Amino acid sequence: MKRKRMVEIKLLSIRNKEEELRMKYTNTYRTLAEFGRKLLNKPTLAEGLPIISAYAKDVIKAERCSIFIYDADKQNFWTTISDGVDKITIPADKGIIGYTFKTKEPVLTNDAYAHPKFLAQVDKTTGYKTRNIITSPIFSSKREVIAVLQLLNKEEDFDEEDKKFMTFFSHYISGFLELSDVFLREDIKQNEVTIDE
Repeated sequence: MKRKRMVEIKLLSIRNKEEELRMKYTNTYRTLAEFGRKLLNKPTLAEGLPIISAYAKDVIKAERCSIFIYDADKQNFWTTISDGVDKITIPADKGIIGYTFKTKEPVLTNDAYAHPKFLAQVDKTTGYKTRNIITSPIFSSKREVIAVLQLLNKEEDFDEEDKKFMTFFSHYISGFLELSDVFLREDIKQNEVTIDE
């Protein structure tokens, strides 16, 4: 009888956890429509990236969010959305961002300094202390990595549900990032001055 009661308590606990997760993500997806409307009204990267960052931080409950944009010409990633830092540039083959780019897979580590690809130099330069990190590649319509979404320092550890959401969200924002990049390149071409000798 005691064993049966323990099993019932365990099952109830599992059901409560499942219901908690379902509610968490039901509300998340409900607010996703509002987020999408806001993003549609922001045609440039400079306007859209802060909205993406704020939404991702709110959903995952992380302290910081960065969207690292891949520059194929320079073979690096850059971000201006890094909460308090003007701009960070990372070579495409370095750090967890570079590893995410190379493997085309999300990375989740709850002990950043123990991860062999972690770039402690970024923390040293910025004065920020990274405890845990989760990344997700963002693909173009040609399945090429065009950016990496990164969240830092969730109070509780990052988990597999966070990874699933990051993957989904990266797909969701990929079209915006790809189109913004095309428009940015077109603006640069239009404003470019060519001098022929």
